[in-house]
Amino acid sequence: MTITAFGAVAGLLSAIVLILIKLPPVYALLLGAVLGGIIGGADLPMTISFMMEGAEGMIPAVLRVLAAGVLAGVMIESGAASSIASAVVKALGEKRALLALVLATMILTAVGVFIVVAVMTVASIALAIAYKAHLSKAAVLLAMVGGGKAGNLISPNPNTIALADAFDLPLTTVMAAGLPSASAGVVTTYLIAKKLGDRGAFVDNKETPAESVQLPHIGTSVIAPALAIFLLLLNPAAGIDIDPLIALPTGAVAGALAMRKASHLNEYVTLGLGKVSAVAVLLLGTGTIAGIISNSALPALVTGGVDTAGMPAFLIAPLSGILMGGATASTTAGSVVAGEVFSGMLLELGVSALAGAAMIHAGATMIDHLPHGSFFHASAASVGMAIKERLKLFPYETAIGTVLTLTAVLLYGVLDLF
Repeated sequence: MTITAFGAVAGLLSAIVLILIKLPPVYALLLGAVLGGIIGGADLPMTISFMMEGAEGMIPAVLRVLAAGVLAGVMIESGAASSIASAVVKALGEKRALLALVLATMILTAVGVFIVVAVMTVASIALAIAYKAHLSKAAVLLAMVGGGKAGNLISPNPNTIALADAFDLPLTTVMAAGLPSASAGVVTTYLIAKKLGDRGAFVDNKETPAESVQLPHIGTSVIAPALAIFLLLLNPAAGIDIDPLIALPTGAVAGALAMRKASHLNEYVTLGLGKVSAVAVLLLGTGTIAGIISNSALPALVTGGVDTAGMPAFLIAPLSGILMGGATASTTAGSVVAGEVFSGMLLELGVSALAGAAMIHAGATMIDHLPHGSFFHASAASVGMAIKERLKLFPYETAIGTVLTLTAVLLYGVLDLF
């Protein structure tokens, strides 16, 4: 049977409401999926079957995300991430402090550090810079958020992993497709952050961090992500297919050895697993709601609406990313649901796999910073910003996300490149 479009929407809205009342997102998504199936006309066994079908489709992505946890653990716990961020800031100097923060967060996110962790890692440097350069918290936080959004598009993270699986593409191809949007996002973020330099609250001397511990040398800090990305690039460059399940942990282990921290490897792996386990579980939760939506009349309704309005079929990709990213307040969850539900439809309509993945991914970044998501609150806490002031950044973040999305739509939809 087919679940009604009303049921699918009701399930998604129920999940949003449950997230807003602080129920853990994975349980909110599970309950939303159950309600969506039942409201949509399916009995309980059929609803569970659809949910299981959706969750099963997430297993390859979940395994690769768990593998990414090894790289994340080594980068964060060894101090390699902080070393890279510090090197970028030092190289650009105080006069270009905001650009340094944008690039530092982008690079950390791009090499596999999750955006929340990247912002929190750079935040300690950002607070010190903001105090010395007399920059507002709004300016430095927007610089980090925008840089993180840009880096998210070109990273071996859960978003690109899930979209690569959904569209049957090499991971590095999805990462490379995000480069134009990421570049436009960096420029946009820097220009907006400069305008906010003297607006809002400023950093107090008591908020500046104490001297940090000794960090590993930048030369050894970059080995882990550099090797991991090199191994992934062997597929498009030489036809040697090394799965992220192998490439990411291999780079991490090599990086730990290069930094002479092999004795801490087990500790790093354990802590890295703790950082990605929540994401892995979230992917299973999003898989259940994706199973309900994909077995509903909603995808056909979206297609019909686009066709009736006379819009080109490729717009389904960014629109689905925007809607799902906003609904879940998560780039990861938005990319996963939109990719699982709409990938087959986009391919049938003649949209290329690369274009579909790139536009969904960019669209999912547009309003993923809504207050019912964890990123909104974690980013505010990273610089000690009040929620009321954090809300004032929403239009600027959305402007950055819009530039990311429009760049992808122009290149892969309107101009139909690649």
